[in-house]
Amino acid sequence: MGNPLGGILITLLVGIIGLAVGGAIGYYLRQYLVDSKIKSVQAQTDDILEKAKASAKEIKVQAKEEGLRLKDKAEREGNKRQQRLSQHEDRLQKRQASLDRRLESIEKRERTLGKRQSTLDRRANELKSVEQVRQAELERVSSMTRDEARAELVKAVELDARQDMARVIREVDAETKAIAEDKARKIITMAIQRIASDQVAETTVSSVALPSDDMKGRIIGRQGRNIRAFEVASGVEVVVDDTPDAIILTCFDPVRREIGRQAMESLIHDGRIHPARIEKVVKRVSQDMDRALKEAGENAAYEANVPGLHMNLIKTLGRLKYRTSYGQNQLMHAVETAHLAAIIASELGADVKTARVGGLLHDLGKAIDHEVEGPHAIIGADVAKKYGISRKVINCIASHHHEVEQESLEAVIVEAADAISGARPGARRESLENYVKRIKDLEGIANSFPGVKETFAIQAGREIRIIVKPDEVDDYTAITLSKEIARRVEEDMQYPGQIKVTVIRETRVVDYAK
Repeated sequence: MGNPLGGILITLLVGIIGLAVGGAIGYYLRQYLVDSKIKSVQAQTDDILEKAKASAKEIKVQAKEEGLRLKDKAEREGNKRQQRLSQHEDRLQKRQASLDRRLESIEKRERTLGKRQSTLDRRANELKSVEQVRQAELERVSSMTRDEARAELVKAVELDARQDMARVIREVDAETKAIAEDKARKIITMAIQRIASDQVAETTVSSVALPSDDMKGRIIGRQGRNIRAFEVASGVEVVVDDTPDAIILTCFDPVRREIGRQAMESLIHDGRIHPARIEKVVKRVSQDMDRALKEAGENAAYEANVPGLHMNLIKTLGRLKYRTSYGQNQLMHAVETAHLAAIIASELGADVKTARVGGLLHDLGKAIDHEVEGPHAIIGADVAKKYGISRKVINCIASHHHEVEQESLEAVIVEAADAISGARPGARRESLENYVKRIKDLEGIANSFPGVKETFAIQAGREIRIIVKPDEVDDYTAITLSKEIARRVEEDMQYPGQIKVTVIRETRVVDYAK
C-alpha cells in the first residue's frame, strides 16, 4: 500500500500543472482573438480610407470640371457683354454723327436766315425811304399833312358807318319783332296744350288710399314692427303723416316703388298685417312684377315691330313702363320714338330697321340709371352691347345726347325722333324734378367758391343766401364774391326772371364772466 500523502501531493501537483497549462492556453487564445479583431478593424479602416481617398479624388475632379464650366460660362457672358458694349458704342457713334450733321445743318440754316434777315432789313429800309418820299409827294400835291388826311378819312368812314349801323339796327329791330311775335304765339299755344294734358303724380312717390285712418295704426304695428318689416322686405320708405285716409310710399326705384304699392294695397285689402304676411305678399308681388315687366316689354317690342330681342333686354325695356320724365311715360315715348325714326328713315332712304331698333332702345339706360353711375345713354349702350345688338344701333343709343360721336345717318335720325317725341306740344311738363335740380345747382355753384360756409336757396330759388367764414372773407371780398357768384349763375344756369345773391359775413365775439 502506497503512501497516501504522496498521492495527494501528486494529485495537487497535477492539478496545479493543469491550471497553469490551461491559463497559458487561455491567455494565448485571448491574445489570438484580440489580434484577429485588431487586424479586422485595421482592414476595415484601410478600406474606409481607400474609399475616402477615391471619393475625395472624384470630388476634386468634379470640382475641377465645375470650375472649368463656370469659367467658360463667365467667358461667354463677358464676350456677350463686350458685344453689347460694342453695339452700344456703334449706335452712340452713329447718333453722334447724326447730331453732328444736324448741328451742321442748323448752323447752315442760321447762316442762311441771317443773310435773309439782312436782305429783309435792307429792303425794309428801302421801302421806308420810298414811303417817306411818297408821303412827302402826296402832301405836296394835296396840300394836306398825314394827320389831316387821316382825320378826314376817319370822319368820312364814321359817317358811312353810322348810316349803315342805323339801317342795320332798323332791320334787326323789325326782324326781331317779327320773330318775337311768332315765338310768342307758339309759346302761348304750347303752354295751353301742356296745361290741358293730364296731371301725373311725381316720379318719386306713390299714394295708397286707406279705408279709414284706423288702418294707419295697423300698418305701423306694435312699436313700429310692421312698418319696419315692410320697408326691409320691399326697400320702399313708408310715410305716415296727417294726410287723411292715405299713406305715401317713396323710393328712387320706380319698379320697387310699384311693388311696394301693390303689396301695400293687397295687405290693406286682406286685413292681415304682420311681418310674416308682409314678407309673403311682397315676395308674391315681386314674382308677379317680373311677369308684368316681361309682358310690358314684349308688348312694346311688338307694337314697335322690333322682334328677336333677348329676354333680359325685354325685361329691362319693360321697366320703362314705370319710369316717367316730365310727366311722359318712357315706355310709350320709346315706342313713339321707334315709329318716328322708322318714318324719317324711310323718307330719307336710311336703314329703317336700325332706326326703329335704335328708337325703341335709345332710353334703355333710364331703366337702371339709379343702379349704375353714368349718363343713361352710355348705360343703355353698354346693356345693349351685352345682348348682341348691332354696332350701328349701339351708336344710335350712345350718341342720342352726344356723349359719343354719331357715326351714321340713323344715329342722327334717332336723335331727331327723340326730340320730336319729347318736344311735341302736350308731351311733357315741368315737374318737381326740375325745381329740385335748379335748387341743387344754385347751392352747388355757391358752395364751389372758397370761404363759403353754408348756402341756402330760398324763395323757391329766387334768392340764394351765402354765409361766409369771417376769418377768410373780409368785407371787400364779400362784395366781390357776390358779383362772381351772380356771374357764374348767369353763365351756368337757365331760369326765368332774376335771382338775388346775398352774401352774409357775421363776426361773433364770445366771452364769459366768471
